[in-house]
Amino acid sequence: MVATKQLPTRSAVPEELTWDLTPIYADQAAYEADIAQVKAAIPTVTALKETFTSSADTVLAGIQAVLALYRRLEKVAVYASLKSDQDTGNSTNAALDDQASSLTAKVSAATAWFEPAILELTPGELDTYLDENVDLRDYRHLLDTIRLQKGHVLSESEEALLAGASDIFGASAKTFGVLNNADFQFPTVKDDDGNPVKLSQGIYGVLLESVHPAVRREAFEALYKVYGQFRRTLASTLASQVKVHNFVAQAHHYPDARTAALAANQIPTAVYDSLVTSVDKHLDLLHRYVALRKQLLGVDQLHMYDMYTPLAPKPTTNYSYQQAQATALQALKILGPDYLKHVKTAFASRWIDVVENQGKRSGAYSSGMYDTAPYMLLNWQDNIDNLYTLVHEMGHSMHSYFTTHHQPYQYGDYSIFVAEIASTTNENLLTNYFLATEQDPKMRAYVLNYYLDGFKGTVFRQTQFAEFEQWLHEQDQEGQALTADRLSKHYLQLNQRYYGDAVVSDPQIADEWSRIPHFYYNYYVYQYATGFAAASTLADRISTQQTDAVADYLGYLKAGSSAFPIDVMHRAGVDMTKPDYLDAAFEVFEERLNEFEQLVTQD
Repeated sequence: MVATKQLPTRSAVPEELTWDLTPIYADQAAYEADIAQVKAAIPTVTALKETFTSSADTVLAGIQAVLALYRRLEKVAVYASLKSDQDTGNSTNAALDDQASSLTAKVSAATAWFEPAILELTPGELDTYLDENVDLRDYRHLLDTIRLQKGHVLSESEEALLAGASDIFGASAKTFGVLNNADFQFPTVKDDDGNPVKLSQGIYGVLLESVHPAVRREAFEALYKVYGQFRRTLASTLASQVKVHNFVAQAHHYPDARTAALAANQIPTAVYDSLVTSVDKHLDLLHRYVALRKQLLGVDQLHMYDMYTPLAPKPTTNYSYQQAQATALQALKILGPDYLKHVKTAFASRWIDVVENQGKRSGAYSSGMYDTAPYMLLNWQDNIDNLYTLVHEMGHSMHSYFTTHHQPYQYGDYSIFVAEIASTTNENLLTNYFLATEQDPKMRAYVLNYYLDGFKGTVFRQTQFAEFEQWLHEQDQEGQALTADRLSKHYLQLNQRYYGDAVVSDPQIADEWSRIPHFYYNYYVYQYATGFAAASTLADRISTQQTDAVADYLGYLKAGSSAFPIDVMHRAGVDMTKPDYLDAAFEVFEERLNEFEQLVTQD
């Protein structure tokens, strides 16, 4: 009898494939010391509200004290989160994360006076203070950003009440995370060689790329059987999170949760609407690609589990982690020696937690703060998809590195809206590198197929998610119950519209909403789609070596939050207030679809 493959325990993973968190805290005592300092600073910062606006000097001192408190808190929170994610089944690490969440709520409550106090200053008073204290001018953009929220910031006591409840507001998302990453027990299925393998989030993605329909179908049905058993519970957690989004938006006098979420980064809602409109206008391209997929797979019926298997033969190189590093360096060297130097540092300094282990958080991300390395979490599998994931997350990490090394703390982060542009620019550069260096028709076909699938998954699929997310919030706002049956019915209809008549919308796909963590993130997903389209423009400028393209791009990476996101991107060469960048992205998709069709249908 063949033994079932099992994921390694955390302790069994080779050290060089784990991230090194000791530069954050050398030991538990150092972590606890920062916890104590955060707690000790809370009453001091709270007391500042009494004199905060009395002079330019007190305003400056108050800003610096609040930022210093958050800076130490962020370090604590990042460490706790990374420790928890490396093994979500470890109760000690989970306790650290819970402790950090509770502390965050206390700090938020203790500093709830801060923004209302700034908003109480008249424009004349603030201008006078800026004239009187030259150091205060370093915070001008921060102050401008806060003052744009006038009318949406509540009284001190009301903001304190909401801030104190932040831990409660996040309970549904946390419950989903525990279920999804630790508690759900997935069955054993067969891999391509007929060997039993324990299904996991990472293994599922690999099996859906199998050339064997039976393998894909078994993995698909097994995964959704687990989610299907808990669909009512998951509908409850998601509905509760949507209610939180709507409640907080209403409390802050926004017309809806979407407006509130986008206003946090000064993104016009027209950017969101333009995306949905543009994608809807180009759904014929997705239908055409899906029909081509059915033709090339030679199946009587195309199922949703057939959407990820490559349509061109896989390259002989299976991309081990070491090979992926080498390819990434080649693809990214067009960004210049300074950029490449820091990528090499990330590889050599254990900023990356590479392989999947029991209890490890699924997926991949880049995380860190101003005083830490920009760490990356992966769940490595030896395929080109994971090579793209590595390059994607490296884009995030390099964005963080350049920002924190070129901006002061108050501007040493960046909005989610621009974050996805850095990661997907790297993905596009990798695609451009392959298409510029590979002449073999089979390899070109594979890369084109990968790009088309990536576009499908990023622009089309994430916009589908965005439409569903908008529907969720609208339904709740109208007082409609978000039951599992209603969610599944609407999701299935949306899925059918997006993928067209060439595909069978399997009944299981109606429950896909139940396994998407991003629906808990409050209007996050649309930024994947807008980011990919903007990145397409930037990557084209860089790859064709247009004047100042690299310098403009590095300027964007270094800008952090020193300007509004729309302005940062405009300086980098993309005007995201107009649909032109979306139209350009669809043109590239169609051009590459044309080439792919010619390659795979020629005799």
